[in-house]
Amino acid sequence: MNLGLKDKTALVTASSQGLGKAVALELAKEGAHVAICGRDQQALEKAKLEIDKVGQGDVIALNCDLSKTQDREQMISEVKNYFKKVDILVTNSGGPPTGKFEELEQKDWDRSYELLLASVVSLIRGVLPVMKEQKWGRIISITSQAVKQPVNNLILSNSVRASVVGLMKTLATELGPYNITVNNVMPGYTNTDRLKKLIEENPSFNSAVKEIPLMRFGNPEEFAAGVTFLASERASYITGISLAIDGGWIKNIL
Repeated sequence: MNLGLKDKTALVTASSQGLGKAVALELAKEGAHVAICGRDQQALEKAKLEIDKVGQGDVIALNCDLSKTQDREQMISEVKNYFKKVDILVTNSGGPPTGKFEELEQKDWDRSYELLLASVVSLIRGVLPVMKEQKWGRIISITSQAVKQPVNNLILSNSVRASVVGLMKTLATELGPYNITVNNVMPGYTNTDRLKKLIEENPSFNSAVKEIPLMRFGNPEEFAAGVTFLASERASYITGISLAIDGGWIKNIL
C-alpha cells in the first residue's frame, strides 16, 4: 500500500527513544523528511543515525526540553527554517511522575501541565499557519490508554492527558475545513524504557500483561505502524478519533 508520505515533512517530538523514535523511523521508511527532538544529545545523535540508515529523506535532530516555552519556540523556528513547512506533527513527551494525589506537590502538577498540555498547544500553534495555507495537514497526539481507563498510581497522566484529548477532538472540528485531520493515539503497555521504569517503581505493573487479551506487551514498531497510517494520505477521512493500540486492554465498548 502506498501511503503517500514521500517528501512529506514530519516533526515528531520526544523522539530520541521509545515510541517517538519508532514513529520517526517508520515515517522515514515511507519516504518522509523527519525532524526529531529530545533532551539527551547523545541519544539524539544515535537516533538520527538509525533514521538516516533506513530513510530516504532528510533528518534533523534538535535539542529541546518540551516543558520549556523558549525551547519549544526555538525548535519550531529551526524546523520551519530548515524544511520551510511541516505537513505532519506528532506530539509526544515523556511521562510525568507516578504517585497518588497526596504524594504529589503543586510543582508536579504545574510541570505536568507544561509538559503534556501546554507543549501540545504551542506546537500546534507553531505549525498551523502553514498547514492551513497549503490546505493539508496531519496532527497526531500520543497520549495514553489512561485517558479512557485510568491507571492506578498515574493520577498526573490520567488527569492532564485527558485534557489533550478534549483539545484534539475540538480541533478536529475547527480544522476539518482546511483538510487537516486531528487524531489522538493511545498506546497501551509497550516495551519501552518508560514501561521498565514503571515496573521498577511499582512491580504490580508487571502483572498488567494478564489484563491484555493478546497476553503480551506491545512493541514500539506495532504502535508506530498505526500512527504512520493516520499520518498518511490513506487516512484522509479519519479525524477526531482516539485510537487505542493496546492489545485490547481498554474494556469499554466505544
